[in-house]
Amino acid sequence: MNFAFTEEQEELRSFIRSFMEEKSAEATVRELMETEDGFDAAVWSQMAEQLGLQSMIIPEEYGGQGFGYVELGIALEEMGRSLLCAPFFSTVVLAGNAIIHSGNEQAKSALLPGIADGSTIATLALAEANGRWDAEGITVEASGTADGSTITGEKMFVTDGGTANLFVVAARAEGGIHLFTVEGDASGLTRENLSTMDQTRKQAR
Repeated sequence: MNFAFTEEQEELRSFIRSFMEEKSAEATVRELMETEDGFDAAVWSQMAEQLGLQSMIIPEEYGGQGFGYVELGIALEEMGRSLLCAPFFSTVVLAGNAIIHSGNEQAKSALLPGIADGSTIATLALAEANGRWDAEGITVEASGTADGSTITGEKMFVTDGGTANLFVVAARAEGGIHLFTVEGDASGLTRENLSTMDQTRKQAR
């Protein structure tokens, strides 16, 4: 079997590399590391509008390109090569994948187009306040109300949690652990940036 990249995949790599070399030079990375948000919103928009990176693995019926994980891996390699400061991993790889594989058609139709066009910055809130991320360690609770669900608790090490406008939260509810979506401006939601070693990827609680 031939496991070499196809010509189209190599062209994709070249295109992304050229963009990253222009937009994510070493000096730019160092500047962004010192900012509170940790990324350039204009570059984030260009990633969606010019390259369609945020839409890579989003199915076509939700506004995406429907690429596979090989193409996603190529994009991630090139982003890592240039130490790109952007909420791509949290938005596409973490939250995007969680929504894609949720089996909830209503959620996919409502949320995936925003990820695909770059208007949504999303993240997955999994780890608990004590750092545990396994199923038995989930202590954040969700209770149903007439308007939806109320989530009570604290999540730690939330990648790009300081800038996300959509959270996919793992919480314990009737029947076990479920994933809930929380808007960034939801009442009662507070966030605090954490001081971590790798400031190219911001984390919050």
